[in-house]
Amino acid sequence: MDSNQFREAAVASIDESERHVVSKVEPGYLRKLLPDAAPEDGEAWADIQKDIEVKIVPGLTHWQSPNFLAWFPCSSSFPGMLGEMWSAAFNGAGFNWICSPAVTELETIVLDWLARAFALPECYLSNGSTHGGGVIHGTASEAIATVMVAARDKYLREATSHLAPGSEELEDAIALKRSKLVALGSTATHSATQKAAMIAGVRFRAVPVRAEDGYKLTGEGLRKAITEIRAKGLEPFYLTVTLGTTDTCSIDDFDSITAVLAELAPPGPGELWVHVDAAYAGVALICPEYQHLSQNLDKFHSFNTNMHKWMLTNFDCSVLWVRCRRWLIEALGVSLAILRNDYTDSGLVTDYRDWQIPFGRRFRSLKIWFVVRTYGIKGLQAHIRKHIGFGEMFAGLVKTRQDLFEIVTGPRFALTVFKLQGKEIEGATLEDQNAVTKTLHDVVNAEGKIFLSSTVVGGVFAIRHCPSTPFVEAEHVKHHFQVLVEAAEKVLSRTNNTKI
Repeated sequence: MDSNQFREAAVASIDESERHVVSKVEPGYLRKLLPDAAPEDGEAWADIQKDIEVKIVPGLTHWQSPNFLAWFPCSSSFPGMLGEMWSAAFNGAGFNWICSPAVTELETIVLDWLARAFALPECYLSNGSTHGGGVIHGTASEAIATVMVAARDKYLREATSHLAPGSEELEDAIALKRSKLVALGSTATHSATQKAAMIAGVRFRAVPVRAEDGYKLTGEGLRKAITEIRAKGLEPFYLTVTLGTTDTCSIDDFDSITAVLAELAPPGPGELWVHVDAAYAGVALICPEYQHLSQNLDKFHSFNTNMHKWMLTNFDCSVLWVRCRRWLIEALGVSLAILRNDYTDSGLVTDYRDWQIPFGRRFRSLKIWFVVRTYGIKGLQAHIRKHIGFGEMFAGLVKTRQDLFEIVTGPRFALTVFKLQGKEIEGATLEDQNAVTKTLHDVVNAEGKIFLSSTVVGGVFAIRHCPSTPFVEAEHVKHHFQVLVEAAEKVLSRTNNTKI
């Protein structure tokens, strides 16, 4: 099977003609179909393969379908799958260089490739002036937890550097400081930051964002939050800023945030570690028209984006860069006698176990290597631009039916956020309007022709449409809109009859 045949087979297997995008099974369905205990003797592969189709596939939601529009995509590609296959075949833990030198060195090289392709500042390159570099994690949540732990230890280390190492006074000072630490994000920041704060044992505060600011974090909002936190005797040490928020794909105001931090928490002891969460939209930096967004990144400490969301690389593959690798190594480095080897002792190699929370790691860089070499930078740029065009197409269609829909935000990075409107709900309370939009969302998903996710922004319940799965084409976008129009007309007709 060559790549064209593979693509045709993949599209045919997930097309809308026969299967719902979302699984329709009830909770606990699989336990009824499988035996209570594992088989004593091995079974024929033909029987196992049959059960995939009969018992497993009905319980899948088809993320590769052109009608999967929810959350953000989890993309795949023929070269990405081959990279996954080769990684599984080589099957090594990869915790240090000597485990398999190619695993470490290919990762360093391809992440430098990507850093240059995304126009990241030189400090994020493995040979940059501050000796930064990139590492592959499983997900953006893992990356955020990792850098928050590094930020916590960096802050505590610098705040107590005047005390004697190993002393009881140092131990007490660290414990006291730790109890006061606060991690910051905005109310539009992904919940991964709050979860990372739970893992790191620190407090979390969310800075409000406003509709009039485009739901982005601003320097003004950050200033107020830092001032209030410090007035309570607490110490902010970490901030997540976002390039492409989950709800609306908004971009935080990096310029004003940078200016406020330069004033309230300048570089040096007491500074805030700033991490850029660009899990979905970050890969758009491969297109020159978006590379102005990377201009302030040299003032921040780390940057992360997911290749597995929008860059044709199979889940999981989240790439993280830091300005200074020493920050990770000092927080996460481990040393055991069994790990000693001449190459590690020489200091001339990278042991990526010290750049992450897990010990072992997979050969994920193969997937990136295969995808980048197969598509090339120009092919990947075309891929991103194609979906951004589909987002603009959908928003244009929505505007042709202003009797039914209103755009809340977008289109941004292919994402359009919209709500239901019409004469049937004019003058209704926001609560009732939200209820009708939610009904539309539920009706569409129940039909199973397309799958959408929802959000609440500024108190408004809204529907998200994100046409960036690998197989989506213009005809699919037109189909999505037609499904929504038909459902909206039914919902509004029903609403008119029941009189809100």
